[in-house]
Amino acid sequence: MQRIGIYSGTFDPITLGHMDVILRARTLFDRLYIAVAAGHHKKTLFSQVERIALVQASLPQEGIEVIAMDGLIVDCCRQTGAQTIVRGVRNGTDFDYESQMAQMNRKLAHDVETIFMLPDPQVQCISSTLVREISRLSGEVSHLVSPAVAAALAKVQA
Repeated sequence: MQRIGIYSGTFDPITLGHMDVILRARTLFDRLYIAVAAGHHKKTLFSQVERIALVQASLPQEGIEVIAMDGLIVDCCRQTGAQTIVRGVRNGTDFDYESQMAQMNRKLAHDVETIFMLPDPQVQCISSTLVREISRLSGEVSHLVSPAVAAALAKVQA
């Protein structure tokens, strides 16, 4: 049986923190899906199609498949055959939110597990929200995101 994991988010934009969790999670699974959420609850800087392209441009393709997600993560798990949801947890606030989500996902799909991964301390403070704000204020973000994302942010801010 293949070990299949899924890591979801809006990735607006994908950061080095996301990439750290993804690259380490990739070693735990035969296949890891990166599910880029539509983000109905947020006004995103980049469209879902643009975010998918930026995730693809930022990551190696081996063992990773980037997909669009519009709905519940547990439904996406059923569609892809994923048995495990991967979540990055930077701090206590993230843990409180993510543990509640994990418990609800378990109620909705008792056969799907959630694992929490801590990002490397060097990238732990990075969030998409902070990256967007720094970029919007003409700050340097190249040490927070991939070159593809830095270029896309520069283009949006120009």
